[in-house]
Amino acid sequence: MAENDEAAEEADNEEDGEGEGLEGGSRKSKKRLLLLIVVPVILLLGAVGAAIMTGLADPLLGGGDAENSELAEEDLAEEEEVAHGPPVYFDLPQMLVNLNSTGRKSNFLKIVVSLEVPSEEDIYTLEQVLPRIIDNFQVYLRELRVEDLRGSAGLYRLREELLLRVNKAVQPAHINDVLFKEMLIQ
Repeated sequence: MAENDEAAEEADNEEDGEGEGLEGGSRKSKKRLLLLIVVPVILLLGAVGAAIMTGLADPLLGGGDAENSELAEEDLAEEEEVAHGPPVYFDLPQMLVNLNSTGRKSNFLKIVVSLEVPSEEDIYTLEQVLPRIIDNFQVYLRELRVEDLRGSAGLYRLREELLLRVNKAVQPAHINDVLFKEMLIQ
């Protein structure tokens, strides 16, 4: 009987060993399941998050309201233009200013600007505040360096600054745009 008891214990040990082998196999299955299901889900969630952050999912989510409002504003601007007629252009006198420089050599800027005004009625307002407009422009232009005017980005910044300054000077009237007719840096 002792032999039967030893044989039974060995059989139990073998079954335990096989059970451990099955548990080890099920662990591998769980890891595979984890890799095959969880990782793609995480990647999908990341892609959806990126689409939302970049705005690519806005049309799907109904969040394209900013674009729609911009389009509506453009349509209103076009309707105003049609109602008031085409824009009117007002030429400012030629300005010649010396630019801010660190060396002994002086640099000069010669600029001729035209202002786009929504209607003919705004010309009178411009004529009344013309000295203020010229003063604001010259004070700003004298602080510029040659490096500030290089490239299209420099010209864009210059246009935006001049537009900001002229709109402050002519309030409550509004200037649509500043157009460069001539610009020379020497």
